[in-house]
Parts: sequence; C-alpha cells; structure tokens
Amino acid sequence: MKVRVSRKEHFNAAHRLYNPAWPDQKNREVFGKCANPNYHGHNYELVVSVTGTPDDGTGYVMDTKILSDLVRREIIDLFDHKNLNLDLPHFKHLNPTAENIARVIWDILRPHIKAELDLKITLYETERNFVEYPAD
Repeated sequence: MKVRVSRKEHFNAAHRLYNPAWPDQKNREVFGKCANPNYHGHNYELVVSVTGTPDDGTGYVMDTKILSDLVRREIIDLFDHKNLNLDLPHFKHLNPTAENIARVIWDILRPHIKAELDLKITLYETERNFVEYPAD
C-alpha cells in the first residue's frame, strides 16, 4: 500500500526568461513579456510530495513536520524574495522557467529524502500554469 504525503508552501521570486545567445528581438518573440530586461515576479505555490509505504511503527510515509522543516530550510529560505537569475547560482547558466525551477528544487531535495521514497515537485507559477517533476 503506497501513500502520498504532501507539503504546500509558497515563495515570491523574480526572474527573466531569455537565451543570452539570442538577440533581444528573438527573446521577445519566444518569451514575450517574460523577457523583460528589468525582470518580473511571481507568487509561486510549491507542493512537495513524497510517496511510499507507511512505516509499521509510526504509520508515517514521512513525518510532515520533518518534510515541512526540510522544504523551508532548503527551498523557501533559498528562493523567497530573490531574483532567480541574479541571486541563485543554480540559474547562472539555466533559464529559470517553471520547468527548470521544479527540476532544481527536486535536485536540492532528493538527497534529503530516503531513496525508497518517490519525490514529486508541483510548482504553480500562476493559478492556471503549473508544472510537475518528474512527470507521470
């Protein structure tokens, strides 16, 4: 019997989507307003889900307090109120799209979660636009 446990958090961050190898015109054509050289921001909603078999002794897949503390320490404290392009080394050479942000969050959290547990990141960039990593 597998069970999924999730923790929802939020953070605010600015970013700019662009490819430095492209001229400004192509960046505007591909990324639209998101290529604004002065950046723009989002109120991101983050759902971190862990799936596995509940422990016989505790009944937990993972203690939600431990998951909450982990997400706050490793992700929220790092991402919240930051300019992703300028403040996070993860995006020095990586376009901070929602897809890439979700992958970076997964990469940061994965070493802290038991190997036998599956980890999924759901990141809402807006109320209507979200990504999941890894995809089902």
